[in-house]
Amino acid sequence: MTPSLDSLRQKYTAAGQSHVFTFYDSLPLEEQQSLLDQLAGIDVERVNRVWRTAIKAEQEEKEKAEKAKRGDGDPDEDVDEDEEAGDEIQPLPANAVASLVPHAGSNESATLEQAAKWRHRGIQAIRENKVAVLLMAGGQGTRLGSSAPKGCYDIGLRSGKSLFRLQGERIRRLQELAAAAEEGVKREGEGNRVRIPWYVMTSGPTRSATEAFFVDNGYFGLQKEDVIFFNQGVLPALSDDGKIVLSSRNSVSVAPDGNGGLYSAIRQSPSTAPHNRTVLEDMHARGIHYIHAYCVDNCLVKVADPVFLGYCVDKGAPCGVKVVRKEVPHESVGVLALRAGAFSVVEYSELSKAKAEQRDRETGELAFRAGNIANHFYTLDFLDSVEGMEHEMAFHIARKKIPTVDLHSGDPVKPDSPNGMKLELFVFDVFPFTGNALGVLEVERQEEFSPLKNAPGSAGDNPETSRRDIYEQQRRWLLAAGARVAEGVEVEVSPLVSYNGEGLEKYKGVRFDKSTQLD
Repeated sequence: MTPSLDSLRQKYTAAGQSHVFTFYDSLPLEEQQSLLDQLAGIDVERVNRVWRTAIKAEQEEKEKAEKAKRGDGDPDEDVDEDEEAGDEIQPLPANAVASLVPHAGSNESATLEQAAKWRHRGIQAIRENKVAVLLMAGGQGTRLGSSAPKGCYDIGLRSGKSLFRLQGERIRRLQELAAAAEEGVKREGEGNRVRIPWYVMTSGPTRSATEAFFVDNGYFGLQKEDVIFFNQGVLPALSDDGKIVLSSRNSVSVAPDGNGGLYSAIRQSPSTAPHNRTVLEDMHARGIHYIHAYCVDNCLVKVADPVFLGYCVDKGAPCGVKVVRKEVPHESVGVLALRAGAFSVVEYSELSKAKAEQRDRETGELAFRAGNIANHFYTLDFLDSVEGMEHEMAFHIARKKIPTVDLHSGDPVKPDSPNGMKLELFVFDVFPFTGNALGVLEVERQEEFSPLKNAPGSAGDNPETSRRDIYEQQRRWLLAAGARVAEGVEVEVSPLVSYNGEGLEKYKGVRFDKSTQLD
């Protein structure tokens, strides 16, 4: 129920944002109600707090940069590029990272044995229905030339499967593997089946299309009650002095609050969970302990990867992250590093040339090589605690040209230069709050990371590279199982047949001379 006009006026006036009612009295009744509904959905005190924290952090960064350029107070002192970039940014220490990637001198059999132990522990957690999946899927496929949500995109596999279907079928297969792993226990009835709830974060523009796609595709064989939709949050656009920007006489200009908006959305946004529970409430009601979160655009993602789960559980990590080895010094990818001694993702643009090219003295590898792929683990306790951290987390400021209205005349204003800001939180902005307990697992890029960002025919990270990477991975699976695959032949292995190369032993000795699909 929308609060009364008087209560909203008082709330916004107390917050110094009363100008949002400038045109209210002159609006038709329908537009008045529309404005009230929108204002009721905004936590204006939080908006003010977020703005103050963001401005303070921006000012501190400016002062820090100016201090570095002055040479710590001496205007005549020369400062090299590394010092300008900030010595507070350091590579991850070797003991902070566990790796599934063969290194020079590493014991491959020991690595495989450890991974098997982690997998067993992860499968056990899945079998006990303690695991859930959080999917960040609010983006549209605009850069791909599609108006549909990105998860609906068909990358051109023989089966025509969308990203959503590939991921949904991986969840189905994993549920089957976990159920089969419970030796000596007969599973009977609905209450005993293995269930991995899938929480799908959409956005305003993608919500209805995403839900319709899941319905039309029968939830990809998953139970309807185990697929829960909720919306990413939004924040009002703000002027430089922190005032909410009106996009018209009867509406506020809003924008998505970044993929880090996941944290507030799971505790605040209405969802399709039973009894109008929020996502966090539903996780508690289901007895969830561990959560895997990822972005929809990675066609190789191992959804609810039991090895990753087992590693983080074994380590006792409240939060975990997968990384892949950076390929070249100036690859456009953020890296996990230490900033002022705390875990942080450092954007490639923040690294000086010297730091980007810095090498480990012992191994010769890039010092800053832990590429971030937006693939995370959380305990439910940690997600519960994020609200308390938000007071210290600085949202990132993006200054934009924001269409608005003149507060005196009500006429539309289309600015020629930035006139305000949009505020975003990134999903990795919680890392500095994990102390030294962040779980970091390095994985093989060719097995786990192939992002879909760009239109067909572009230079990289496109449908062609996604399709190629899936086919090459599945070729490796078949060859490892003893099959023979002719050069140039593409064999598509359905996720319902194999989650990660298992179950293909029956193809030992089989020769594939023609492209086909195993389903």
